Amino acid sequence: MNYIIIGGLIGAGLLIWIISSISQIRSDIARINVNLNKTAKQVGVPDTITDELKCLLSENKKIEAVKKYRTATGLGLKEAKEYIDSLNN
Repeated sequence: MNYIIIGGLIGAGLLIWIISSISQIRSDIARINVNLNKTAKQVGVPDTITDELKCLLSENKKIEAVKKYRTATGLGLKEAKEYIDSLNN
């Protein structure tokens, strides 16, 4: 009986650690993307993803734009939707 409780506690701890790690990785990816975008701007690399996203928005394909941005950046749904909403303004 005690082994089941101990196993459950270890499993819960492991799950919490995994969720925390995923959150940290997403945060790191977002930070890396910000730095990459700043560097690309300084070097003069065109921002083609934003142009593609704006094109999708003009075609009323907001969900597709959010998916494309998530794929390109690795960000979560909330962050991607906020960014796409900011392009709409």
